[in-house]
Amino acid sequence: MLENILTILIFFPLIAGILGFAIDKNSFRAYGIAVSLVEFVLSLLLWFYYDPNIAGMQFVETLPLIPTFGINYFVGVDGISMFIIILAAFFTLIGIASLPKTPNEKNMIITLLFLQMTMVGVFAALDAIVFYIFWEFSLVPMIYIIGAWGGPLRIYASIKFFLYTFAGSLIMLVGMLFMAYFYYQTTGVWSFSIEDWYNLVLPKSYQIWLFLAFFIGFAIKVPMFPFHTWLPYAHGQAPTIGSVILAAILLKMGTYAFVRFSLPLFPDASVFFMVPIATISIIMIVYTAMVAYAQEDIKQVVAYSSISHMGVIILGTFALNVEGISGSIFLMIGHGVVSGALFLLVGVIYERRHTKLMSEFGGLAHVMPRYAAIFGIFLMASVGLPLTINFIGEFLSLLGFYKQSHILTLVAGTAIIVGAIYMLSAFKKAFFGNVTKEENKNLPDVNKTELVALIPLVAITIWLGVYPKPVLDPINKSVTRLVKFMHEKSRTPDGKIRIQDPLKVKTKKVCSDCASCKEGE
Repeated sequence: MLENILTILIFFPLIAGILGFAIDKNSFRAYGIAVSLVEFVLSLLLWFYYDPNIAGMQFVETLPLIPTFGINYFVGVDGISMFIIILAAFFTLIGIASLPKTPNEKNMIITLLFLQMTMVGVFAALDAIVFYIFWEFSLVPMIYIIGAWGGPLRIYASIKFFLYTFAGSLIMLVGMLFMAYFYYQTTGVWSFSIEDWYNLVLPKSYQIWLFLAFFIGFAIKVPMFPFHTWLPYAHGQAPTIGSVILAAILLKMGTYAFVRFSLPLFPDASVFFMVPIATISIIMIVYTAMVAYAQEDIKQVVAYSSISHMGVIILGTFALNVEGISGSIFLMIGHGVVSGALFLLVGVIYERRHTKLMSEFGGLAHVMPRYAAIFGIFLMASVGLPLTINFIGEFLSLLGFYKQSHILTLVAGTAIIVGAIYMLSAFKKAFFGNVTKEENKNLPDVNKTELVALIPLVAITIWLGVYPKPVLDPINKSVTRLVKFMHEKSRTPDGKIRIQDPLKVKTKKVCSDCASCKEGE
């Protein structure tokens, strides 16, 4: 089973979802929980049998799909992708277990299982076409979740989400086709394998244009400023489970793709665009923090806060050193846990009051003390309190970029303080003071089902904040390999490009690193 564990992880939810159509709707929640629990256990087996001493890909599987054009089912994981796959399995389980009673509950759970298949596929794919297929297919269930179970503007939000992300994906596809063509011109064979593409060393001018093609697709998915406008609508109109999965997993597709594609494929272009992207990231952090402070809807506060923290992840990624990239990947996990939990908590109060306006709350700590305590823990984690999970990622991300620019890092660090201001302000409005609304005086505190979903998230938030080593060590190992590879790829003998213009130079195969190459010939 271990030889095919990734394939099982990818397609088990799909098969279970298809078979689920034959299950009675009255018992379907138990079926969905059982399926997602099995998937989560399988993802933990992936971690258990993962060798932390190996920095490269593990559990690799290959199957020819269209050999003529070098398209293969090619999957594998390393320290960069493994924990995001586990996070996807975990939040699918949490989401289904905590799902409130909704019309067509069975269809919702089947949709979540289909979505899980695409998410795991994205983070495991090592073939560009397979990656692109899973990337695009992830749009379909998410559109359905927003459009079928969302708020009054759900159709507008789902269409905007689709148009933004699909348009960016098409530009990214053009870049992928160019990369495959370059590889064909250089070697005489077609390949969409990412690891084959790593062997190409392109002229800087090519790298810049290809970097931009990939950047647009990834930046919209993150979403980076100024492509971020679809996200507040998607969060605002999506049901609670839609917001949880979107914040915890789907946004990480963009940041993960930067690490998997942009940095190793285009190291010179990554250096070239480092400062502009860092500037955009700081604008994200500052601008969305200020917008969050002005919100009256508590879900919108969490949504804009999510964008602000994604800016820190991008900043760490483009520090282009081990500390920054490792910090950004760890922050992807931390942000997923904390933002996912905050959206769950917003959903808890919405189910009781059917409003998200902070002016309708006030004094909730007196009425729902357990809820207020749990919300306070995740709020502190969100602002980066030491000994919580986000502190580790934010500290390493800023430390990494501090080596590149003291001034930009100082601005970014100062902007994070604004995050503490608006989150504490929102907490004060909703939880402190007197209970002024009659509807709030008899609100029930979190129940056992909600605690089952929230307590594990609290435990992970504190555990990885106090002792991040089990997760951080495998990440560091793979990131160290990545950074070393980027440096070696950028370093060319006597300043010459090892592989010249791929459209003009054609060889029968990729040459080995022989003495002639080392001499610059």
